[in-house]
Amino acid sequence: MTASAGASPWASRDTRPVCVGGVRIGGAAPVSIQTMTKTDTCDVPATVAQIERSAAAGADLVRVAVPSLRAIEPFAEIARQSPLPVIADIHFDYRIAVESARAGAAKLRINPGNIGDDERLSAVIEAATEADIPIRVGVNSGSLEADLLERYGGVTADALADSALRTIERMHRLGFEDLVVSIKATDVPMTVRANRALAARTDLPLHLGITEAGFGCAAAVKSAAGLGILLAEGIGETVRVSMTDPPEDEVEVATWLLRSLGLREGPWLTSCPTCGRCQVELAPLAREVEMALRELDAPLHVAVMGCEVNGPGEARQAHVGLAAGRGRAVIFARGEQLRTVPIEHAVEELMIEARRIAEEISG
Repeated sequence: MTASAGASPWASRDTRPVCVGGVRIGGAAPVSIQTMTKTDTCDVPATVAQIERSAAAGADLVRVAVPSLRAIEPFAEIARQSPLPVIADIHFDYRIAVESARAGAAKLRINPGNIGDDERLSAVIEAATEADIPIRVGVNSGSLEADLLERYGGVTADALADSALRTIERMHRLGFEDLVVSIKATDVPMTVRANRALAARTDLPLHLGITEAGFGCAAAVKSAAGLGILLAEGIGETVRVSMTDPPEDEVEVATWLLRSLGLREGPWLTSCPTCGRCQVELAPLAREVEMALRELDAPLHVAVMGCEVNGPGEARQAHVGLAAGRGRAVIFARGEQLRTVPIEHAVEELMIEARRIAEEISG
């Protein structure tokens, strides 16, 4: 599933467009989702398999670490086999960035602060220009310049924004304009304030993320809190949810975030939180429906409800829904009660209607 082409429901910045493979970032393009592989880059089959799972989960872009010159040949093969545009993630050695551009990278991700002097950075820029690919430059709270730390008395949002602007000016001075910029911190309020400050002072597309957010539910909530605030303010053209979990989990969280904000189309499940009135094991039923809905791309609202208080009403308000009771479920579609079915056939019957209406929505 790719980013929705629909108009954003939020105000958006007027940004320069950047193309990464076939994916457009900025310039009123839909917000794109990216993730990063967590395998040894020299293990081509494992890395490609992880990319394929990420693509199936809804990723638009994938980043692959290229830690050494020895990894260039495997990286080239990964880029050749990948179903997604591959971004080369490079630190410290400018030669790796140069060779990655020649090996098929769709974009370079570098930190100019650790790549070296202007001569080395110019070599990277020349390689990117020859390959006709953009560069993402990033600022992290853990790698702020010493003079900015002294000026601001530590890591602050303004210090991060100034660091990013300094990097942008350096790239422009060396003649490179095809940029994406990121500011990331582990602290949500600081990340929000820093990106607001940067967005007010540049028209370059911004990559959003909360760095080193942790894993599981805590990382998902922390990332959604920070990214959700910025996206609702029209700030951010591409996102990565950074989690100590498989990349497809990162993509799933990002996908639900964008759907929640109306920035990406796809099925949306409403399910009853349950209470003492519920007469059915609703959680496994809802999970089964959620898994079945992954086959559909249409912006379909589906309700799975478990009691007589809000169940019928919520089910009627959805495109399709079921209201489950003891041993049976009522199937609804477009506000009409269609039939009552045994509970063991409820998901099957619901999906018949879901597929039918998804086809209608998709034309």
